[in-house]
Amino acid sequence: MARYIGRRVFGAVPLVLIVATLVFVLARIVPGDPVALLLGDQASTEDIARIRAQLGLDRPLPVQYALWLSRAVLHLDMGQSFYLKRSVVQAIVQRIEPTFLLAALGAALAIAIGVSLGILAAVHRNTVVDGAVMMMALAGLSVPSFLFGLILILVFAVHFHVFPSSGYVPVQDGWTATLRYLALPAVTIGVGGAGIIARITRSSMLDVLRAPYVQTARSKGLPGRGVVLKHALRNALIPTMTVISLTIASLVAGTLVVETVFAIPGSGRLVVQSVARRDYPVIQGAVMFVALLYVLVNLIMDVLYAYLDPRVRYD
Repeated sequence: MARYIGRRVFGAVPLVLIVATLVFVLARIVPGDPVALLLGDQASTEDIARIRAQLGLDRPLPVQYALWLSRAVLHLDMGQSFYLKRSVVQAIVQRIEPTFLLAALGAALAIAIGVSLGILAAVHRNTVVDGAVMMMALAGLSVPSFLFGLILILVFAVHFHVFPSSGYVPVQDGWTATLRYLALPAVTIGVGGAGIIARITRSSMLDVLRAPYVQTARSKGLPGRGVVLKHALRNALIPTMTVISLTIASLVAGTLVVETVFAIPGSGRLVVQSVARRDYPVIQGAVMFVALLYVLVNLIMDVLYAYLDPRVRYD
């Protein structure tokens, strides 16, 4: 197992380098000068040239890329934010709590709802229940997260006054208040993931429920719930795990929009603000963080395959 993990980590290095190169290039081809935005319209040409030199933006792009990549690899230094006057790592860490909690709650809801609805649809296949579940899953996939979030705000915050419409309360001020403020954003971010997980779980469960060993378990008189949950579900989750891993990682990227809609001061909103300001170091650091998260989540899911399916070996 250790050898396999080492191979996977080593194999992820080219992927991370490709992502680093793309985000560096794309951040700089977007129209807009970060120094001009930083100084304002009244800045003189001499001031702009001086600040560009201080930030290292006057150097050729290959030199800027080499310096940034060498600091990131050798010293784990993603640079300094142009606007926040602190390191990128500090800026992201200070905003990571609401983003992490939002992504975790959204992932938990997506997995719990998606797997449960997928099992329900498979057990009641070709019935009204199956059709209703698949219709809900399709709706969850089709409705944009920002629109669904606005609908939730209108219904549960403006009309019924059950949950707050925006903002965030840190965990240190009380878990109850934190969960109230994250309830609507977590549902918003989790619905889309639940839809795709439900569809994949249903398809996988239908294949497993037709398997001979499941039919044998039924013929022995085992309870239907035990056959589904004990014998069928474990094997049905193997292909579903791949979708779950991609869903979990994509939820972190999805917080960009949701945090903006609900005015949550998380790292996702920080990235949106940094894009508007052309704050290159923060944009690059945030994208690299998401890329590393993708690699980590997929590695964890590969290890879980061995638990779900004893036939899988990583020798």
